[in-house]
Amino acid sequence: MAQLAVHRDFLQEFAKLHKPVQNRVTEVFAKFEQATHTGVHLEKIAKARDDRFRSIRIDQFWRGIVLAPTRGDTYTLLRVLPHDEAYAWAKRRTASVNLATGGIEIRDVEAMSTSLPFLEQMAQKAPARLFEHVGDADLTRLGVDEQTRTFARALTDTEQLDAAQGLMPPVQWTVLCGLASGMSPEEVWDELGSQITEEIDPEDLDSAVRRSSDRVLLVEGPDELMAVLAHPFDLWRIYLHPAQRQVVEAVYRGSARVSGGPGTGKTVVALHRAHRLAGRGRGAVLLTTFTSTLAQSLEQNLTLLAEHAGDPLSAGRVRVENIDRFAHRVFREPHGRPNLLTGNREQELWERLAKELGASDLSPTFLSQEWRQVVLARRVESADAYLAAKRTGRGRGLSPARKAVVWQVMWAFQREITERGLWTHETVCEEAARLLARLPDADKPYRHVVVDEAQDLYPGQWRLLRAAVAEGSDDLFVTADAHQRVYGPQVVLSDVGVDVRGRSSKLRINYRTTAEILGWSLGLVHGQSFDDLEGGSDHVTGCRSEMHGLPPEMKGLATWGAELAHMASTVRGWTDSGVLPEEIGVAARSRRLAREAALAIEESGLRSHLLEEGEGPGGAVLVGTMHRMKGLEFRCLAVVAAGEAQLPAPRSVTPEEEDPGAHARDLLRERSLLFVACTRAREQLSVSWHGRPSPFIEALQGR
Repeated sequence: MAQLAVHRDFLQEFAKLHKPVQNRVTEVFAKFEQATHTGVHLEKIAKARDDRFRSIRIDQFWRGIVLAPTRGDTYTLLRVLPHDEAYAWAKRRTASVNLATGGIEIRDVEAMSTSLPFLEQMAQKAPARLFEHVGDADLTRLGVDEQTRTFARALTDTEQLDAAQGLMPPVQWTVLCGLASGMSPEEVWDELGSQITEEIDPEDLDSAVRRSSDRVLLVEGPDELMAVLAHPFDLWRIYLHPAQRQVVEAVYRGSARVSGGPGTGKTVVALHRAHRLAGRGRGAVLLTTFTSTLAQSLEQNLTLLAEHAGDPLSAGRVRVENIDRFAHRVFREPHGRPNLLTGNREQELWERLAKELGASDLSPTFLSQEWRQVVLARRVESADAYLAAKRTGRGRGLSPARKAVVWQVMWAFQREITERGLWTHETVCEEAARLLARLPDADKPYRHVVVDEAQDLYPGQWRLLRAAVAEGSDDLFVTADAHQRVYGPQVVLSDVGVDVRGRSSKLRINYRTTAEILGWSLGLVHGQSFDDLEGGSDHVTGCRSEMHGLPPEMKGLATWGAELAHMASTVRGWTDSGVLPEEIGVAARSRRLAREAALAIEESGLRSHLLEEGEGPGGAVLVGTMHRMKGLEFRCLAVVAAGEAQLPAPRSVTPEEEDPGAHARDLLRERSLLFVACTRAREQLSVSWHGRPSPFIEALQGR
């Protein structure tokens, strides 16, 4: 019996179709497997370049294009378009098999053939060609076939390569992008993640489709098809590129780290890694991250992944919770609920102790950060240890005499909160880590720990995770991007007992955000210095997107009221164009601004839901702070109140005269926060402000 496969490009376009057309597509293809073998559904396309393309009637106006193999029984739905557009699309393209990956490829043959003479003419006048440093043998080994190779030889700059993205098969375009960015053929081969060992038959499309899990979904029956079409974007959140699959399926002799820019699939990798480790059945798995919002998203997507994999019970073998909840759960077993020290009470305590001990010139903020980033982070327990402790990242220098005074304040603070039975989230975490560290390896609560957004964890949380799992094969697996750090201080993993040396890899291809949005967002962090969690520096060089779309919209308004009206109008425009409300996000720097934005959306006639209130109903625009946006994604996103008075947030930046180092780190954290928010958008991004724009945006506009 024929089996239906659905191409990723179709799923992305399906969500944009009007509801009646979507319903009709579902009706037609729900009956496909039972009826196609009779041949009544599919029609040959006259003058098609590839006679394996067939059309299928959706209604009087719409047609589907299906790839029908000459042997085998897998039929791939490629596109659904208006009648004339569908036939024109099919007449320009052919299907082929990539000889490096074994996967299916679709290319615009006519456009490549038409463009080639013009490119050759331009190349005659150019001083050099883009790929003259790469031999044919390397291009062939990397899956670049003869037609694409001929086309590539005529290119003279990266702008031409970018413009040709829609013409080439995506994998071949990715290979050429990697080579153009300076990667060696060996590095590009590693990024491809190809593990094909059998001989590839270029005519066997059926096998090629089945190898293309990064681009094609095999549908098992009409029920699964309807589930896929009901949530077309959700499904691609759990799909792996071959380069991602390689790090997911690897067996590591210890801890491992995966880094990468926004949208490169680190969270998808973490999900699949947790699911695979659970499937091995060798002990419990913890999947954790920093925020509760992202933990909820991870749990939902893990359930989706397990159901799609036909193993819904595997989700039950993975515990998903954010790191603070895990720490409190461990703490409460012997101690009960902690009496937490509130922010105001802590500030008053620092002020009083500083005054009593001759350190009144030091602010509560400085003392609090010194305690967290030096004393707690390095587990300093004596005056001598504090005098010898490294204060890396602390911008205000202290003489030995001054450090002695500061230590008296630190010691008095710790003694007083202990005597009063008070705890902070950090001390709860440290106590939980001590409790787990006492357990023998056989009694550790987890066999494997997977950490997403690991750049935001502070040293005590790392010690907790290290103590939660015995050292050994595949113990800790972490994903991180230092450019997206908006919470924790700089951490070197080896300092907290996590050794990933020789077991680190990097993802470079953005699968979420268009090149236009990614390029603009990367400009926000251009020239900034970021660490890599291993004592070195990290950068986004080579991070690129396979997709193109509209450039971000920048808009300055005179007042906050005018900006809210603009935002509501923008959101309404998105919904009028067919974007579902739940596929739209609105981000602001503070809770107050987010709540006012949500109210403006409600007043415009649409429903809204605040992310801080947990999982919401469907059919509502999701609104939250920039912090709440971490790990989420939206088809369309509006960033509001990105003005100089709100970003950087004045209360979140240490005055430079008080602590230059903390001031610089706080500014970088605020910049990263805007970067994180903007890279949540897949297709359209709107950034607005009232008054003057944020200096982060103003600097970008001046380039």
